[in-house]
Amino acid sequence: MAAERMSRVDTSWLRMDNDVNLMMIVGVWLLEPGITLAQLRERVAEKLLKYERFRRKVVQDAMGASWVDDEGFDIAHHVGALKLRRAKGQSEREAFQALCGRLAMTPLDPDRPLWQFHLVERYEGGSAVVARIHHCIGDGIALISVMMSITDGGADPPRRRRRAEAEEREETDWLTDAVLKPLTDLTVKAIGMYGSGVARSLDVLSNPQQPLLGSVDAARSGLQVLQDVATLALLPDDSRTLLKGRGAGRKVVAWNEPIPLEVVKVIGKGLGCTINDVLLACVAGAIGSYLREQGEDPAGKEIRAMVPVNLRPLDKAWQLGNRFGLAPLVLPVGIANPIERVYAVRARMAELKNSYQPLLAFAILSVTGLFIKPVQDAVLNMFARKATAVMTNVPGPKEPLRFCGSTLRQTVFWVPASGEIGVHVSILSYGGGVQFALMTDTGLCPEPQRIIDRFQPEFEKLLLVTLMLPWAGQDVGTHTPTTTGDSA
Repeated sequence: MAAERMSRVDTSWLRMDNDVNLMMIVGVWLLEPGITLAQLRERVAEKLLKYERFRRKVVQDAMGASWVDDEGFDIAHHVGALKLRRAKGQSEREAFQALCGRLAMTPLDPDRPLWQFHLVERYEGGSAVVARIHHCIGDGIALISVMMSITDGGADPPRRRRRAEAEEREETDWLTDAVLKPLTDLTVKAIGMYGSGVARSLDVLSNPQQPLLGSVDAARSGLQVLQDVATLALLPDDSRTLLKGRGAGRKVVAWNEPIPLEVVKVIGKGLGCTINDVLLACVAGAIGSYLREQGEDPAGKEIRAMVPVNLRPLDKAWQLGNRFGLAPLVLPVGIANPIERVYAVRARMAELKNSYQPLLAFAILSVTGLFIKPVQDAVLNMFARKATAVMTNVPGPKEPLRFCGSTLRQTVFWVPASGEIGVHVSILSYGGGVQFALMTDTGLCPEPQRIIDRFQPEFEKLLLVTLMLPWAGQDVGTHTPTTTGDSA
């Protein structure tokens, strides 16, 4: 089969690996009861390999890269078993988390398709699967759709996929050109976002069924695009904290037990905020509390987290490749009062309304895919200095899924960070709960569990204070508390 040229933005992700961050999406499935390696290989061969990209390797050349069929493809190279080895004093979960951290910094074989599944056959009374997929294959939205397809009863990719993927690549590169033209040509074009702009787009994190990108609309004013370019370029470097700097190139992961989603919704409704506002406020609170424990006063400090924003209609989520932008979201880690922090997050989200920054970030990624790697690294590192973390919030199925006859009881994942960013935060709703997970570089935060363990207390504090707010005759959604500091 003929080689297929890789899109510019996918090429950018392909070449973004460095010695402190590998561009892999790492996911964990915890299954009960356990499954066997034979079952896992059979399911992957039956379902996953229907997506051609998982049977293709990458061949780079002077002009970029191509997808080429791997004539020697062997499922055994991609789906294998690992034994969990526990150091003295380690719990089973600690040993497994250490394994996930090592896998996150173990390069994939460049001479084979860029993905692997690892099975730990006996873990916590069942089995665990660790999936590693290079970001050049697809973004989080696309890969979640793919992973859903391999569960019991999952739908196969639509037929005539090859033509659809070709159209997707053409549209992706056209999208880049449309955003860049205001900067390079007399023609003024930009992208019309669905609804009220990026602020609404980000709300898809709590409502996955609404499409983010409506139609491509020419003749939009280029002024907003130019303003957003200036905003991105002139952003100061992020606040210096213990979590900011060059890491050691070793990763460690942690996660918590799920928080009930219905309770999160109650808090959001009571405060007139979105579910996303509530969850991000808990993230900011947990990080701020951790910094205080480490002897660093976060008062008055804010850190930025780069948040992916989907730029494809969700009915096309099965199409692989990358089609998302990045929005620099400010996390008010210096606000100790949980109610004030929620409203501060809500205000930050409002500031992103009608912003073109996610589209411009997408365009930058695409353009750097045309540069030689040293130039690409220089451009991306400039933007990486402006953030401390990358954070992804993904809504998953409301009901637990099944895989090879077993129940998928818990799932966590981490997306990669560009440049030298060393903190990866993920939030996933699944089966009625909300799961927080964290990956950090050991040189910046050697014990991410210390941050993870603060999510639940921050959530409970917010719940308690919300219940204590005056309710009769008052719209708490517009109420701004006057308390400050730790008085809450």
